[in-house]
Amino acid sequence: MKITREIIENVAQLARLNLTEAEKVKLTSEMGNIISYVDKLNELDTSNIQPTAHVMPLKNVFRDDVVKESFDREKLLANAPSKENGCVQVPKVVE
Repeated sequence: MKITREIIENVAQLARLNLTEAEKVKLTSEMGNIISYVDKLNELDTSNIQPTAHVMPLKNVFRDDVVKESFDREKLLANAPSKENGCVQVPKVVE
């Protein structure tokens, strides 16, 4: 697919972008290069490649979900300037 100036102008209009003439010329060239690169990648034979294959083996890096005792609420709120019903009280900012 060849990227033309008209395509760039159409996409810019859809995205509500105001592009200068220099930007349109630059984007036409850059997008053309990107499409050419993707076309080269499409020429590769990937029939023996498993989908979602990774170079490095994957392993779960999450920790086990273990129930632990929580912090003491009174100690946590000890330095709060104002508290109400076990929570930090903040001034109302929305009316």
